[in-house]
Amino acid sequence: MTLGKHSITVAVITKNESAKLASCLDSVAGWVDEIVVYDSGSEDNTLEIARSYTDKVFTDTHWEGFGRQRQKAQQQISSEFVLWLDADEVVTPELKESILKVLNNPEAGTIWSINRRTSVFGQYIDHSGWSPDWVARFYRVNEAQYNDSLVHEKIETQGLAQQKLAGRLLHHTYDTLDHYNLKTASYSKAWADQREGRKKSTVSMAVIHAWGCFLKMYVLKLGFLDGRKGFILAWLSMNATFMKYADLYIRQSK
Repeated sequence: MTLGKHSITVAVITKNESAKLASCLDSVAGWVDEIVVYDSGSEDNTLEIARSYTDKVFTDTHWEGFGRQRQKAQQQISSEFVLWLDADEVVTPELKESILKVLNNPEAGTIWSINRRTSVFGQYIDHSGWSPDWVARFYRVNEAQYNDSLVHEKIETQGLAQQKLAGRLLHHTYDTLDHYNLKTASYSKAWADQREGRKKSTVSMAVIHAWGCFLKMYVLKLGFLDGRKGFILAWLSMNATFMKYADLYIRQSK
């Protein structure tokens, strides 16, 4: 149970996250009131790992996008507050203490953001537009929820005051190039799915947005200070940006 006066649930949506889920849940086990894992059809032992931490494990293979999946997961929460985590994230001790401090005397109508530190290919990226990376993740369940976006979903924060928590959230994302390609391909497809029929694209737009992405990350956001991994990340992001605009163009030109 938490040391605060108000109950808190950690919620995670998953699919094939057996490699990282245990580290995520280890970082919150013992000090939160409830853990909810909402899975979309894992084929590895994600569910077995989840059930070793909580009996609130749900499977829902009717995929309607990340936003709707989080909305459905939130319906299973019984605590007053929710802390959203991805399966590849870890709560640091400093962040834990910051959350518990809030739970002792939380302000109404407030959503809290966390500064996330992300590692890519085994290296923390401290520039490139990836740090600082404030993500809204902690709020009263009856005051907010995620929007309906297929990908890059966000919490609807209208009317809520926003505050920042001390401590970091460690995000251990892409481990290998294959891992990066698989994830970005699915994100790019969802991006194009969401805009098909509503947004126009051209080959010129694809090129301009792609090079703009590279210059922003590597030059303006000081990605060169992240060394060789910073260059690789900027180049890969450029390619991913080109691919999603090209995909949208190809769909509308048929």
